[in-house]
Amino acid sequence: MSEFGSELKRLREAAGLSLAALASAIPTSKGYLSKIENGKANVSRVIADACDKALQAKGQLAALAAKPAVPDGGSSRGSIGLPVGTRHFVGRVAELDRLSFMLSRQDAVGVCVVHGMAGVGKTTVAIAAARAAAADFPDGCLFFDFRGHTPGAPLLTPADSLRWVLGLLEVPGEKIPTDVNGMANLYQSLLHGRRILLVFDNVRTAQQVRQLLPAEPGCRVIITSRGRLPALDDAARIPLDVLSTEDSVDLFRSVAGHSVPIDDDQVPVIVKHCGMLPLAIRIIAARFVAGGWTTTGLAGRLADENTRLGSLDDGERSVASAFWVSYDMLPLDQRWFFGLLALLPTASAETSAVHAMAGLPPEQADLLLDRLHDANLLTRDERGFVELHDLMRTFAARYALPEISAEEQAAAAGRLVDHALAKVYAADELLEPYRFRPGVDLPAAREMPFGSVGAALSWLRRQWPALAQLTELASKYGWHRRCWQLAYILRSFFFRERLLEPWISTHKRALASAERNGDTDGVGMILNNLGMVYLELGDVSGAVECHDRAELCCRQAGDSRGATDAVSSRAWVSLSVGDYAAAERDLTSTLATYREAGRTRNVVIALRGLAFVLTATGRFDEALGHAHEARALAQLPREVLVTINCIAWIHYRAGRLDQAERQYQAALNLAELVDSDYELARAFLGMGNVAARRGEDDTAKTLWAHADDLGVMVNPIVLGEAQARLELT
Repeated sequence: MSEFGSELKRLREAAGLSLAALASAIPTSKGYLSKIENGKANVSRVIADACDKALQAKGQLAALAAKPAVPDGGSSRGSIGLPVGTRHFVGRVAELDRLSFMLSRQDAVGVCVVHGMAGVGKTTVAIAAARAAAADFPDGCLFFDFRGHTPGAPLLTPADSLRWVLGLLEVPGEKIPTDVNGMANLYQSLLHGRRILLVFDNVRTAQQVRQLLPAEPGCRVIITSRGRLPALDDAARIPLDVLSTEDSVDLFRSVAGHSVPIDDDQVPVIVKHCGMLPLAIRIIAARFVAGGWTTTGLAGRLADENTRLGSLDDGERSVASAFWVSYDMLPLDQRWFFGLLALLPTASAETSAVHAMAGLPPEQADLLLDRLHDANLLTRDERGFVELHDLMRTFAARYALPEISAEEQAAAAGRLVDHALAKVYAADELLEPYRFRPGVDLPAAREMPFGSVGAALSWLRRQWPALAQLTELASKYGWHRRCWQLAYILRSFFFRERLLEPWISTHKRALASAERNGDTDGVGMILNNLGMVYLELGDVSGAVECHDRAELCCRQAGDSRGATDAVSSRAWVSLSVGDYAAAERDLTSTLATYREAGRTRNVVIALRGLAFVLTATGRFDEALGHAHEARALAQLPREVLVTINCIAWIHYRAGRLDQAERQYQAALNLAELVDSDYELARAFLGMGNVAARRGEDDTAKTLWAHADDLGVMVNPIVLGEAQARLELT
């Protein structure tokens, strides 16, 4: 039993803790702690520090772990050729625990590949694990840097590798065979009966190390590589991801020290912009220590993608240079494919979108993705997504994309936008089957249906930020018609979810594209949509201006349908500002047009509008007639829900509180099935208003709180229930 193990056991038992309890507190595995206590495994510094803290040993355990280990019997040891580890080591408990388990068990896999992207800390982890396990390898621990990703270094051949390793094993040069097989046989014979730990760092290909993998069961190998080295079938793989936010902050503080004041609020911002990549954090922390920068200043510089990579360069270390080595080693087809990935609007994209953007058969695109995945330049996950680290994506945009011709970039961007538009179109058809949509001339829109309305809605909720950014990509590369069409189709989802800011930003961009492309009909449709969102925000004058311009553009384009919609939309603005005569006139006119054209969905909307106008002017029975007709004609459950809330509002304004309560309750029940937080909030507000009118103040406050908890923006200008609440409080 080692000195550390025996002391750990004594302190644990004195504290009344079981192995399981201590393992949970650290955390690590119960079996690993048992082996440490019984001298069958060596403890890593990280685990030793955690044990010390958990048992309140005041550094006693940590000091024991720091002592150089001496094998039982005091026998001499083999060579320890491990580099000095860093004192700024944080996190990686799970990875070190797993490596320790594999190195200490006789029946474990003999080769571990620690892989990850450039700058993630693979060598640091391998050295820490090897140093912690050194006592288990009495015949030595040797470190070999294969320089597989060192700029300018030639790629070592298997013969080079064998000759080099044999030299480090102190085989005289004249005794090293000249052929590969002879060197391999000599190498294996030297390891026979010995227990040696070999660290092969910075390996580029499996071929470099295949003949260096020991046949001797007592030996172990840790390989670090930017690639996954899938050709090493029998190796265990330990992927190294970026640090957690907490560990990233700890690393920054460790490097920065305590000599310079640090703004606690800015450090998480800095490490986030560094993508939690250890190399990036070390560089920026060192720059902070060098002086001339505050944490706020560094955070601001890193926030700008144009200056981010330049900030992560201290003259000797550079994130961009580290990435460049990986990129520069790629074949031309992989370099081209990697560059195209910079066109993706977010760091995570559906594989199908990547396929479409590349314009290649899926099997060919998948092969390229696999190669980049193996090189840890991107990640493919089981959900069907392709993910790039934020800094890697910035690198691709800065260095790889410019190597692709402008024509190829534009073509790829067009394919990506077309793919997105087709899916949005298909989703919108399920969610709003009776809504008008401009023809987009995309047969693929019929080839990618979603399985259900719920699936379409879930997809839009996940993808809308990327879809909104794709309007910018379409505009940038001159796909102006696609830009405004995509924005127009997205509008119904934005309205449903009350995503007002992306609604405005996409439509402003779409308006510029439609004008640039000379699509007068598109200008009219986009202006009408903008008028709707301005009304939601309470910008009445902006809404009126948009609807007036929309009507004019549509008439100039010969689009009577669009002109009628503009008049109808403007009528709702008139309703919101109390111009009931204008609202009733325009809604009556458009209702007749909609009836004649057979546009049932718009008939329902106009009937509800007239019901609100009639309610505002005290003609409650007439209003109910319009509302009940709207409910009878409603084609979708969501339209039924909106109309029920309308009926409830009419009863409320008429003073029929019991009928209003019943209708609002019906709306509450249906809203949960329809998945509409806005209408649910509206029903809660209405129920609260009814309770307040009855003098049930506590009940009213509870119901209003339910509405507030939904987090939906409700504007009293357009929502009567919200205005009524203000009047009651």
